[in-house]
Amino acid sequence: MRFNTWSMDLSSWLAARPRVVREEGFGPAVSLSVQDVARQLGRLALPYDPRETPVYEREWDALVLLDACRVDALAAVTSEYEFLPDEIPSIRSTASASKDWMRTNFTEAYTDEIRRTAYVTANPFSEGQVDSDAFVDVDEVWTYGWDEGVGTVPARHVTDRAVAAGRSSDCERLLVHYMQPHFPSVPDPIGSGIDIETFGEGWHSVWDRLAAGELSRERAWDSYLANLRYVLNDVVVLLSNLDAERVVISADHGNSFGEWNVYGHPPGCPIGAVRRVPWVETEATDTGEYEPTFERPADVDKATSETVEKRLQNLGYV
Repeated sequence: MRFNTWSMDLSSWLAARPRVVREEGFGPAVSLSVQDVARQLGRLALPYDPRETPVYEREWDALVLLDACRVDALAAVTSEYEFLPDEIPSIRSTASASKDWMRTNFTEAYTDEIRRTAYVTANPFSEGQVDSDAFVDVDEVWTYGWDEGVGTVPARHVTDRAVAAGRSSDCERLLVHYMQPHFPSVPDPIGSGIDIETFGEGWHSVWDRLAAGELSRERAWDSYLANLRYVLNDVVVLLSNLDAERVVISADHGNSFGEWNVYGHPPGCPIGAVRRVPWVETEATDTGEYEPTFERPADVDKATSETVEKRLQNLGYV
């Protein structure tokens, strides 16, 4: 299976490089080539770490996933939020990409726990990875709450649906999956994700631009932190409108900003910048002060494969 994956990636790699050389020059093409090789070696070198623990092996009543949140990013803003400790605890994620995180956590081994869980998610990778019948409820906010203007699901949509789910008596555990701080950055866009208008003409993701030197790490980091603050402000709302004795703030995976010459969070990547994620324990009390206004439609059309593909492209996946 690994060699099939390698062959598939290598074919795409070889097909794309002449265009990159032609349109962007030899230097950027070499930079991206080195990055691709590093990703592939990472996938083959360390596919499993015995320290990995699925989330259902841990104690929590509500688990809040901040997609692609690095530990040091959360540490950089800890003084701004009362629910964050001075030192950010961390664990090693079971995966380096959302799809694989779902696959390695939502397994038959945890059927009983999953049956007691309501899952509210903004992540399109739930399509094909999550069995809706296995949970108390699966609210795929990305299917009806997507904002084409920002290329992602606004945090408040997820907060509203999570508050509504938490106030329901049907679930014992609540799993809330925000899309931020994963690019695109809502408050500070930097051409995040993929420019759909010119998709296929060179590269346009934040990570490719970083690798090519077109975008500075400092500029990308500032945008990333702004997006993190954006979602944490909504977590504040959630924590004061939810009753849960043990709430955990974590992530499905992190992001690499050039460590080991890797950018983003490629599947099968073993490096710490991608696999080390926060595990912050706090609590929540429903004050009843906030009333959600964003509702799930009575009938939600199933997302077509074209819709899923376009939304993943908005998030920077190709």
